[in-house]
Amino acid sequence: MTEPLSLEEVERRIQIVEDNLRELQEQAAAYSGAADEERNAERIADQQEKLDALRAQRAELMGNAD
Repeated sequence: MTEPLSLEEVERRIQIVEDNLRELQEQAAAYSGAADEERNAERIADQQEKLDALRAQRAELMGNAD
């Protein structure tokens, strides 16, 4: 079983995923083609899912769970 992440580690991971999302969105705007668009959409969705999970984890650590 893994140890729970600290708030600082969650914040660091959120920053990484947000940077990844920005980069993927820039790439999606620069490339065209159905295969590229589908692959980028999948990667963006994956990163967004990770970001949502990290934000929920951060809220829980801060005592703001909804």
